[in-house]
Amino acid sequence: MEPKSARESEVVMTHLVMPQDANPSGNLHGGVILRHIDTAGGVVAKRHSRTNVVTVSIDRMAFKQPAYMGELLIFKASLNHVGRSSMEIGVRVEAEDLRTGEVRHTNSAYLTYVSLDEDGRPAPVAPLLLDSETAERRHREAELRRELRQKERALEEGQKVCLEK
Repeated sequence: MEPKSARESEVVMTHLVMPQDANPSGNLHGGVILRHIDTAGGVVAKRHSRTNVVTVSIDRMAFKQPAYMGELLIFKASLNHVGRSSMEIGVRVEAEDLRTGEVRHTNSAYLTYVSLDEDGRPAPVAPLLLDSETAERRHREAELRRELRQKERALEEGQKVCLEK
């Protein structure tokens, strides 16, 4: 399989925050942001793999600042790391006040997706071409997050074994 660059699959999506997306105070519900983050990440994963994909995890979801009704949310999603069938995608969320033009970084998340074949089994994906300093940095950082996930899984498995005894 030919390697692909992150630029080939990255996406920018938008969503105008409407009354049904907000609480009575006009603040955007966190679940609405999560849904759109998962959608943007899934599009990147599907564009890279050209297969069906499923969300395996959301490693980190940081709520930095609130977003409000009437603002435009901008979801910037890009591929950070590729395994045999898995892909880590970073999503940055910004909110734009359409009256003033002010843009704020409101959220960031890292999600892992797995590529699936027609039978629903993990399918191999093209390697990631690290063609820029940014791509190399994001890949290094994703490798560290991957190692942490593996350590956490091993810890969880160890705890399960201890509990079963």
